[in-house]
Amino acid sequence: MSEDQSRKRLGRGLAALIGEIDRPAAPEKPSAVAADGKVPIEFVSPNPKNPRRHFGDAELTDLAQSIREHGVVQPVVARPSPSQPGRYEIIAGERRWRAAQRAGLTEIPLIVRDVNDRTALELAIIENVQRADLNPVEEAQGYQQLVDEHGYTQADLGQVIGKSRSHVANTLRLLKLPNVIRDMLIDGDLSAGHARTLVTAADPAGLAKRIVKEGLSVRQAEALAQMPAGPTPAKAKSAPRATEKDPDTLALEKLMTDTIGMIVSIEHKGRGGTLRVNYRTLEQLDELCRRLKDER
Repeated sequence: MSEDQSRKRLGRGLAALIGEIDRPAAPEKPSAVAADGKVPIEFVSPNPKNPRRHFGDAELTDLAQSIREHGVVQPVVARPSPSQPGRYEIIAGERRWRAAQRAGLTEIPLIVRDVNDRTALELAIIENVQRADLNPVEEAQGYQQLVDEHGYTQADLGQVIGKSRSHVANTLRLLKLPNVIRDMLIDGDLSAGHARTLVTAADPAGLAKRIVKEGLSVRQAEALAQMPAGPTPAKAKSAPRATEKDPDTLALEKLMTDTIGMIVSIEHKGRGGTLRVNYRTLEQLDELCRRLKDER
């Protein structure tokens, strides 16, 4: 298959790449996969090039509890290990595999796909991006892997992953930031929007700490990032300053953050304003939607 055909196929999404999830491919060679599609869990290993590097302990604990009650609903997708005969390397579903181990399972449902290194990497990145399982740094590193190892352009990536070219470009720019800021992104202290304003800032690390400490909005961070470094006292007096929030607003933000378990930011504008809720995973978003529905 040609490279162009492969990329067009990638653009149709993960399901088109791995086939129908309820029809496992029958391995051509002797395999540890049973007739029901299950394999001993110790025969499965993670993909060393999986773009996702961070797995939250709380998320794994919740998923493990769900697996104890309902089992692994969606099979893990893997390929025969290129270096260890009789074993399998995960393409998609490492979080489920980790949680299944934590739940004490001895077998795990498996979909086997015989693919090369390139396709395995593409699948891993696409699966995580489509599920929003990557933090901004992992997403950027995954895009960079495809650029460096397989010659993708930003336009190619946008088409394959289903994102705009500007999104891809802005995400890749995050890799220019110092490690201290990348750590803030990984930990969820900074949003990708905040981080993008820091790329051209004179003192990105200092501004990042100020954003976190003062709870600045992206617009406020953009204004500060455009200021020259080391202003004189006279200039400093006239420099734009972020609007300080009153104690009542800060208290309300804290109350809402503690109540829903997600960072809440409130910005007043005249008689109205903006309420912003930052979620780190799709599970958190689902939980918020569920709560809102239950309140109706």
